[in-house]
Amino acid sequence: MIKLYLSLFGILLCAPIFGQNAQLTGKIIDASNNIALSGAKIEYNGETIATSNNNGFFTVPCNGSMTLTISYIGYKTNIVKTTNCNETLNVALTPSLNDLDEIQITGVINDNKRQIEKPISEVQLESKELERGVGLYLDDAVNANVPGVTLTRRGVSSGQQFNIRGYGNGVGFRGASNNFDGQGYKVYYNNIPITDAEGVTLLDDIDFGSIGDVDVIKGPAGSLYGFAISGVVNLKTIQPKIGETSISQKVIAGKYGLARFTTQFQTATNETSLLLNYGHQISDGFFVHNASSKDFINAVFNFKPNERQTISTYFGFSNSYDQRAGELTIDQFENQDYSGNERYIKNDAHSEVISFRAGLSHTYSFNNWLSNTTTVFGSGSSSNTSSAGGYSEKNPVNYGTRSSFDLSFDLSSEISLTGSTGLEFQEQQAKVVGYGMVENPSNPEGYNIIGAARSNQFARSKTYTLFTEWVLNLPYDVSITAGLGSSSMFLDLEDRLYDPTSSKARTVSADYKNLVSPHLAVNKIFNDNLSIYASYSKAYNAPVSGNVIISTTGTLNTGLVPEQGNQFEIGSKGVLMNNRLNYQLALFQAIFKDKFTSVAVPLDQNTTAYSYIANGGQLNNKGVEALLKYNAYQSNSGFFVSVDPYINASYSDFKYEDYTYESVDRDGNIFFADYSGNDVAGVAPVVLNAGVDFNTLPGLYGNINYSYRDAVPFTSDGLNVADSFSLLNAKLGFRKNVGKFNIDLYAGADNITGTQYYNMLFINQLDDAYIPAPLDTFFYGGLQVKYNL
Repeated sequence: MIKLYLSLFGILLCAPIFGQNAQLTGKIIDASNNIALSGAKIEYNGETIATSNNNGFFTVPCNGSMTLTISYIGYKTNIVKTTNCNETLNVALTPSLNDLDEIQITGVINDNKRQIEKPISEVQLESKELERGVGLYLDDAVNANVPGVTLTRRGVSSGQQFNIRGYGNGVGFRGASNNFDGQGYKVYYNNIPITDAEGVTLLDDIDFGSIGDVDVIKGPAGSLYGFAISGVVNLKTIQPKIGETSISQKVIAGKYGLARFTTQFQTATNETSLLLNYGHQISDGFFVHNASSKDFINAVFNFKPNERQTISTYFGFSNSYDQRAGELTIDQFENQDYSGNERYIKNDAHSEVISFRAGLSHTYSFNNWLSNTTTVFGSGSSSNTSSAGGYSEKNPVNYGTRSSFDLSFDLSSEISLTGSTGLEFQEQQAKVVGYGMVENPSNPEGYNIIGAARSNQFARSKTYTLFTEWVLNLPYDVSITAGLGSSSMFLDLEDRLYDPTSSKARTVSADYKNLVSPHLAVNKIFNDNLSIYASYSKAYNAPVSGNVIISTTGTLNTGLVPEQGNQFEIGSKGVLMNNRLNYQLALFQAIFKDKFTSVAVPLDQNTTAYSYIANGGQLNNKGVEALLKYNAYQSNSGFFVSVDPYINASYSDFKYEDYTYESVDRDGNIFFADYSGNDVAGVAPVVLNAGVDFNTLPGLYGNINYSYRDAVPFTSDGLNVADSFSLLNAKLGFRKNVGKFNIDLYAGADNITGTQYYNMLFINQLDDAYIPAPLDTFFYGGLQVKYNL
């Protein structure tokens, strides 16, 4: 039975010998996808005796016991000891870090070190995890592989929001925190900030189908990233493999009119690399007024003029349009009435974003202990949205820079010191105009049309972060990490809807300066494959422009202070059983203080004059997260190349503390809300994911994944709870090399059991409650044809 299992990487040492007149044959493949590697070198006694052909095969004379060295540019070298001339070698090479890399976020301590050397909770997703599902929306990969993190979406491919360890929600207009927008975390795309200078993250225009790597850091990360109270997500596009030049076409089709077409060109040498990617993606959506249409262009060019310098560039353009059907009420969801929200549909609710992003990075190594990387970036967009409340237009322009000096010193034969010191600056200028929507007189039964302007605001926001972080490596594999970041935000707001009769101030400014975020950690490694660590970190979340003004009076909300997050964590990481078992375990307590809360101001006993944002109580989030991956069995000669089970889980005991404030009920009556001791809304106490991946020598591959999500309260009073649910997903594919062509054909099914579940819960927004997921099984399939030039 055990021979049904194999390792993912499939690196193996087979052992034939050079027989006197015998011939040893073998095949060399990429361990991550089973694609044959053409041009791999086979060396014996320091001399090249053969190279693999277009199908990855090679033949060498076999005569006695010997050791072969098998190498390929961009892959880890494999040493193969041979003792049997009659056995066919199947050698799987593991990709290594390329000499050229994309634009890198500098100032990231231990970025190239092993996980056991990093005293933080960090999960990295590569192609294996990203391609388990349809591979277009990212939430399936994050939710199934990153314990403690949830990614939801409001539409087919829009309104994505992260929740990291119970935090990640913005603040709306009904009481305690909700997920009306994405705040509290920072997202980078090829190291260009997607999160704007105010701290709001919009992901509608990101091409998740071209992502090749995702790195999630959980917990406050202010010492390196500034306003990142809950964590950081780094997204990177697919990276060309050194030594390859290819053009490929990929087509994905699925239920509900899903279609995705991706054309890609990539080439790389030791000195240069180029990726050109175009994607067109459409879907009719799975219920009324839910269609999506997107076009993406990405270009990544890297150049290494000499041994000291590397220049990296990125350019991206997107045109995204997503309809919104609105949220379902509790009754609608329970009765499986997916007719949407009438007010949203009448206003032709949607999100349209046309945007570009660009970045240029230069790395210079002065010597073996000092280097600098400086990146300049810019982005701009033209967007408009409509919802039940009206229509708005926003045209933001973001630009900035990040520069870091990376240093390394050997203090003695057993003690070394490495560190990064630098700054990040970002500025955004945005004009936001809001309109009412009115009935179309020429077509009263159709969509409403844009009415009179209700607001016109120009906002300028700036953020500055100074950071330094150092690692002291001591004897006995002990390291101490100490970092300190100082962040400031400045907001200048101008009301351009002139009203000569109003007493409101036309300009308002706010600043939140010198917010200091320390990070301390201790890490101990045992036997070079297991570590334990303890850490403390801190970060802030500053108010956005919509929070700093009291809308009715137009005055500055002077009492509002940034939210503050403090996290204590202990954990362990390891790679055991001859690198076959990989695990992570973390226990943490994150306390988020001064939470933004919507407070009502009464006009009289029964009437609300206005509401504004104030600091409420705090969240006390205690949790346990575990992740395990097992290379259960490996063989280079059987039918299976790899069978790899995995499991991850999280337990969240998240509570409100000292959370009392004045609010308004649904009938407009003033009352005092006290949520102290209640479970934090929007978080499942228990989440479990388990599955298995397999690859075979003939080219068949696949996976099956089971997910369980516990019942979730979606109002802070705990009176409304979404039921728990379980999902079963599966995918089966076939890869084959035919001459210079690599062919990948696959099909998959999500929600095989036809479970009713949701893509998003709207927190504290009743009557709005559910963004539903498809009621029945979602089937999809794809074909990729790659031609190697």
